[in-house]
Amino acid sequence: MATFRTRWRLSILLVILPNCFAPGPPAAPSLPDCSIPCGETNNCEDIHCSWDARPDPQITTNYSLHWGTANREEGHVINGPSLFGIIQREHFPSHEELRVWVQAKNQHGSAKSLEAVFNTADIMKPPPPKVTSSHKESLEIDWISTCDELLLSLGSCYVRHRTEADQDWLEEEVGSLGYTFDSPQPNTVYEFQVRCSCVPGLLSDWSATHRIRSTETAPVGELDVWKDCGISQASSDCVLIWKTLPISQACGLILGYEVRLSYNNSTAVLVNMSTAEPRGRLLCDEMQCHFTFSLKDVSSVSVSAYNAHGATVPSYLPMPIPGKEKDEQALHLVMNEEHLNVSWDLPSQLLDNLKEYVLQYKQAGSPPCQGFDWVKVNKSQTTGFLKGQYTKYTPYQVSLFTVSHSSSSSQVHHLSSVIGYSLQGTPSSVPSFKVFSIAATHVYLFWESIPLSKQNGLILYYQVVVDSGVNRQNVYNVNASLQHENKTFKLLHLSPGQEYEVRLRAVTAAGPGANATAKFKTKHHEDFALLIAVVLGILFVVVICVLAFCSVCRGENKACPLVPPFFYDKVPDARNSHIFRHMMHQTNDSLAWICIPVYEPHPKISLLEVVEIQPWAFKSSLEKTTDTDRLTRPVVGDGCLQMDCQDDQREEAVTEECHRTDHRYRREEYSKMVDSDEERDREDCWSSTEEEQLTSGYEKHFMPTAFEILV
Repeated sequence: MATFRTRWRLSILLVILPNCFAPGPPAAPSLPDCSIPCGETNNCEDIHCSWDARPDPQITTNYSLHWGTANREEGHVINGPSLFGIIQREHFPSHEELRVWVQAKNQHGSAKSLEAVFNTADIMKPPPPKVTSSHKESLEIDWISTCDELLLSLGSCYVRHRTEADQDWLEEEVGSLGYTFDSPQPNTVYEFQVRCSCVPGLLSDWSATHRIRSTETAPVGELDVWKDCGISQASSDCVLIWKTLPISQACGLILGYEVRLSYNNSTAVLVNMSTAEPRGRLLCDEMQCHFTFSLKDVSSVSVSAYNAHGATVPSYLPMPIPGKEKDEQALHLVMNEEHLNVSWDLPSQLLDNLKEYVLQYKQAGSPPCQGFDWVKVNKSQTTGFLKGQYTKYTPYQVSLFTVSHSSSSSQVHHLSSVIGYSLQGTPSSVPSFKVFSIAATHVYLFWESIPLSKQNGLILYYQVVVDSGVNRQNVYNVNASLQHENKTFKLLHLSPGQEYEVRLRAVTAAGPGANATAKFKTKHHEDFALLIAVVLGILFVVVICVLAFCSVCRGENKACPLVPPFFYDKVPDARNSHIFRHMMHQTNDSLAWICIPVYEPHPKISLLEVVEIQPWAFKSSLEKTTDTDRLTRPVVGDGCLQMDCQDDQREEAVTEECHRTDHRYRREEYSKMVDSDEERDREDCWSSTEEEQLTSGYEKHFMPTAFEILV
């Protein structure tokens, strides 16, 4: 049953569908519009009718104009495919009611329009009026009607007007043959047309266009002045630019511009430029003019436009302060090939005297004043709109500025800049890619940033692909927050002695760009740990040997030759010791080898010769010598033996000479190492008590004991 119903429905569709798309009779034409025009070509005789139709362009449709009266038979004329027809004067009665319609016919049928019913006396159409005079000062026009020539009274008249730059007309009805236009724009071309009707009759066609230029006055308002600094914001690279005045503000033909430049050294220069003879200092088009002078060291500028009747108020613009340009505000862009929408948040620190924002865009790499536009935004708004023709894959720098005014000065402050694209593409390869500082397990990669003009989009990151040739790849993404700086990347965790291939490419929202390739081979691994261990072992053995050798030397009361002298305490001068003084008493001439001669510049302790004497022999000889001397030597002075006093005097003389030698050869540090006992008893004779010698502080601190010397 379901199969039968389906087949039945398909059969019906096959019958109906061809009829739906089959050609049919034409559509009915519109109501005909008929009149009896009066003029040189018709002279108020024939009826002219026209109509609208929607014919099928693939089927020929013919139209025929039909008419008739209540008392006469119908008449018709075949016009073919034309949408216009004429009823000759002999085919219709005067001052009678007439019915007119149109019939359309093709090979598939025919269609009839509605009937237009009118009195032939009411469709008289006079010729258009003729404007005869005009008054430029008050913008007045006059015209002449032809109703008098037709022996008819004047009906209504209508005037329409517009400026030369406008497309739409403004229409007004007037009851006379003249019209005055109030409040025209100065130095503006206006166009006028007039039409009138006669009674009875229809409105005439519009007259020919009549043009009048209004009178000039002094220009009004201020110029919209700004600066084109390219991608940078340095004032030395800027070009002064302003928008031309609209006709409503120019109030006449602008003859030239006057620019005043104020410099940082408090000097000023006034430049007057004629639009007829700019002499290379002024370049203008329909929308903008720019000043070709350099703005280096300029602190502010003012510009005014003038015509034959006066000048505008000077427009003031301060130059940005060098060194204060920095991004303080985030800009959000929505950009396509025709529109640029920018939004921002209010600054964290609002300026008290903020006047307005200035939003601008600059096409990267374009010459001055090309690919550049700006708009001034009210300080209460945080959005801006710029319309233009934005080329795809081309960078545009969008910048936001604030303009503040105070009683003493004005300032321009750069808030932020950002790069935008109407449509992003894949970037080109980096211009330079190198591998350096190759080690066993790491290398350094260096590459130059892609020039802004070849990035084709906002670079999100750089992608580093490392291929070791064993079906193993590592991918690293390097941040590209700074678009214009060169990059360095350290590649870690490599294998020693391995060949690698590195591919580098930039990535935008459209995808990765072209690759830049470099190959390298890491160095072979060196066992630095083993080498360090061997060196440390050798140093340890050397230190042990030195310490052992020094310990042996120390046991023998010798200075260790392998240890620098500054490791020892200060070495005393042996001539200041009581032990050696006592030995002088026993050996008489022994002072000769203790006191170093004056002619030797650097005395050395090594000149001291120690003769080993057996303790028992030394003691026996000492006792014998002492006893004999005591018996034979005379006593002088304070109870000293004569020889002892002589020896003391000799000792003092030698010691004094030695002291002089010490000072002469900078050995004061040794001569000053003398006990306080020695200072007090310097003039006394030597005590023969052996215990006092052993308990002296000088010998205890510096010198070995008598027993150590004898042994």
